[in-house]
Amino acid sequence: MPDSGRSRVLALDLGGRRIGLAMSDELGITAQGLPTLERKNLRSDLDALAHLIHDHGVRLVILGNPLRLSGAASAGSQQAAKFGEQLHRRTGVDVRLWDERLTTREASRVLRDSGISQTKRARAVDRLSAVLLLESFLDHENAGGTRL
Repeated sequence: MPDSGRSRVLALDLGGRRIGLAMSDELGITAQGLPTLERKNLRSDLDALAHLIHDHGVRLVILGNPLRLSGAASAGSQQAAKFGEQLHRRTGVDVRLWDERLTTREASRVLRDSGISQTKRARAVDRLSAVLLLESFLDHENAGGTRL
Protein backbone atom coordinates (compact mmCIF):
# COMPACT_ATOMS: atom_id res chain seq x y z
CA MET A 1 0.00 0.00 0.00
CA PRO A 2 1.39 3.46 -0.83
CA ASP A 3 2.71 5.58 2.04
CA SER A 4 -0.11 8.09 1.61
CA GLY A 5 -2.66 5.44 2.55
CA ARG A 6 -4.59 6.50 -0.52
CA SER A 7 -5.33 3.69 -2.88
CA ARG A 8 -8.34 1.94 -4.23
CA VAL A 9 -10.19 -1.24 -3.39
CA LEU A 10 -11.79 -3.24 -6.20
CA ALA A 11 -14.75 -5.53 -5.52
CA LEU A 12 -15.65 -8.46 -7.75
CA ASP A 13 -18.97 -10.27 -7.86
CA LEU A 14 -17.89 -13.42 -9.68
CA GLY A 15 -20.45 -15.10 -11.89
CA GLY A 16 -20.33 -17.76 -14.56
CA ARG A 17 -20.98 -15.35 -17.45
CA ARG A 18 -20.18 -11.95 -15.96
CA ILE A 19 -18.10 -10.33 -13.25
CA GLY A 20 -19.69 -7.40 -11.46
CA LEU A 21 -17.18 -4.66 -10.67
CA ALA A 22 -17.07 -1.79 -8.19
CA MET A 23 -14.20 0.44 -7.11
CA SER A 24 -13.66 2.69 -4.14
CA ASP A 25 -12.41 6.23 -4.27
CA GLU A 26 -8.81 6.72 -3.10
CA LEU A 27 -9.92 7.52 0.44
CA GLY A 28 -11.95 4.34 0.78
CA ILE A 29 -15.20 6.18 1.46
CA THR A 30 -17.41 5.58 -1.57
CA ALA A 31 -18.08 2.69 -3.95
CA GLN A 32 -18.82 3.24 -7.63
CA GLY A 33 -20.05 0.56 -9.99
CA LEU A 34 -18.01 -0.09 -13.12
CA PRO A 35 -19.11 -1.68 -16.38
CA THR A 36 -19.66 -5.39 -15.95
CA LEU A 37 -16.96 -7.66 -17.37
CA GLU A 38 -18.37 -10.20 -19.79
CA ARG A 39 -16.41 -13.39 -19.19
CA LYS A 40 -14.59 -15.02 -22.09
CA ASN A 41 -11.99 -17.37 -20.65
CA LEU A 42 -9.78 -17.39 -17.57
CA ARG A 43 -6.77 -15.84 -19.27
CA SER A 44 -8.67 -12.93 -20.80
CA ASP A 45 -10.64 -12.38 -17.55
CA LEU A 46 -7.40 -12.19 -15.55
CA ASP A 47 -5.79 -9.92 -18.17
CA ALA A 48 -8.74 -7.49 -18.12
CA LEU A 49 -8.72 -7.38 -14.31
CA ALA A 50 -4.93 -6.97 -14.20
CA HIS A 51 -5.19 -3.92 -16.49
CA LEU A 52 -7.94 -2.42 -14.35
CA ILE A 53 -5.93 -3.03 -11.16
CA HIS A 54 -2.77 -1.51 -12.63
CA ASP A 55 -4.47 1.48 -14.28
CA HIS A 56 -6.33 2.52 -11.12
CA GLY A 57 -3.73 1.82 -8.41
CA VAL A 58 -5.74 -0.90 -6.70
CA ARG A 59 -4.16 -2.10 -3.42
CA LEU A 60 -6.74 -4.74 -2.53
CA VAL A 61 -9.33 -6.84 -4.32
CA ILE A 62 -12.42 -7.96 -2.44
CA LEU A 63 -13.90 -11.07 -3.99
CA GLY A 64 -17.43 -12.12 -3.11
CA ASN A 65 -17.52 -15.36 -1.13
CA PRO A 66 -20.87 -17.10 -1.70
CA LEU A 67 -21.18 -18.76 1.69
CA ARG A 68 -24.26 -20.78 2.55
CA LEU A 69 -26.78 -19.01 4.78
CA SER A 70 -25.41 -21.13 7.65
CA GLY A 71 -21.97 -19.58 7.08
CA ALA A 72 -20.48 -22.80 5.72
CA ALA A 73 -18.40 -22.75 2.55
CA SER A 74 -20.15 -23.65 -0.69
CA ALA A 75 -18.88 -25.01 -4.00
CA GLY A 76 -18.92 -21.40 -5.19
CA SER A 77 -16.67 -20.48 -2.24
CA GLN A 78 -14.07 -22.93 -3.49
CA GLN A 79 -14.30 -21.52 -7.03
CA ALA A 80 -13.97 -17.97 -5.70
CA ALA A 81 -10.92 -18.92 -3.63
CA LYS A 82 -9.26 -20.55 -6.64
CA PHE A 83 -10.01 -17.53 -8.85
CA GLY A 84 -8.66 -15.23 -6.13
CA GLU A 85 -5.41 -17.20 -5.96
CA GLN A 86 -5.02 -16.99 -9.72
CA LEU A 87 -5.69 -13.24 -9.72
CA HIS A 88 -3.17 -12.72 -6.93
CA ARG A 89 -0.53 -14.71 -8.82
CA ARG A 90 -1.25 -12.69 -11.98
CA THR A 91 -1.20 -9.23 -10.32
CA GLY A 92 0.64 -9.53 -6.99
CA VAL A 93 -2.24 -7.62 -5.34
CA ASP A 94 -3.84 -9.00 -2.18
CA VAL A 95 -7.18 -10.70 -2.86
CA ARG A 96 -9.53 -11.29 0.07
CA LEU A 97 -12.75 -13.22 0.15
CA TRP A 98 -15.64 -11.23 1.63
CA ASP A 99 -19.01 -12.60 2.68
CA GLU A 100 -21.47 -11.85 -0.11
CA ARG A 101 -24.51 -13.59 1.33
CA LEU A 102 -27.67 -11.87 0.19
CA THR A 103 -25.96 -9.16 -1.93
CA THR A 104 -27.41 -10.49 -5.19
CA ARG A 105 -30.83 -10.85 -3.57
CA GLU A 106 -30.63 -7.30 -2.18
CA ALA A 107 -29.44 -5.93 -5.53
CA SER A 108 -32.35 -7.63 -7.30
CA ARG A 109 -34.81 -6.20 -4.77
CA VAL A 110 -33.45 -2.67 -5.12
CA LEU A 111 -33.60 -2.86 -8.91
CA ARG A 112 -37.08 -4.40 -8.90
CA ASP A 113 -38.33 -1.68 -6.55
CA SER A 114 -36.82 0.99 -8.81
CA GLY A 115 -39.28 0.05 -11.54
CA ILE A 116 -36.75 -0.50 -14.32
CA SER A 117 -37.45 -3.18 -16.90
CA GLN A 118 -36.51 -6.79 -16.31
CA THR A 119 -34.00 -6.66 -19.19
CA LYS A 120 -32.19 -3.65 -17.69
CA ARG A 121 -32.33 -5.25 -14.22
CA ALA A 122 -30.57 -8.35 -15.53
CA ARG A 123 -27.73 -6.20 -16.89
CA ALA A 124 -27.43 -4.10 -13.72
CA VAL A 125 -27.64 -6.73 -10.97
CA ASP A 126 -23.98 -7.81 -11.19
CA ARG A 127 -22.72 -4.24 -10.92
CA LEU A 128 -25.02 -3.39 -8.02
CA SER A 129 -24.06 -6.62 -6.24
CA ALA A 130 -20.39 -5.58 -6.49
CA VAL A 131 -21.24 -2.10 -5.16
CA LEU A 132 -23.11 -3.60 -2.18
CA LEU A 133 -20.20 -5.96 -1.52
CA LEU A 134 -17.71 -3.10 -1.57
CA GLU A 135 -19.92 -0.87 0.59
CA SER A 136 -20.12 -3.67 3.16
CA PHE A 137 -16.32 -3.92 3.23
CA LEU A 138 -15.79 -0.14 3.38
CA ASP A 139 -18.37 0.24 6.15
CA HIS A 140 -16.56 -2.45 8.12
CA GLU A 141 -13.18 -0.75 7.67
CA ASN A 142 -14.47 2.75 8.39
CA ALA A 143 -16.27 1.56 11.54
CA GLY A 144 -12.95 0.47 13.00
CA GLY A 145 -13.06 -3.13 11.83
CA THR A 146 -9.87 -5.04 11.45
CA ARG A 147 -7.95 -3.72 8.46
CA LEU A 148 -7.73 -6.47 5.90
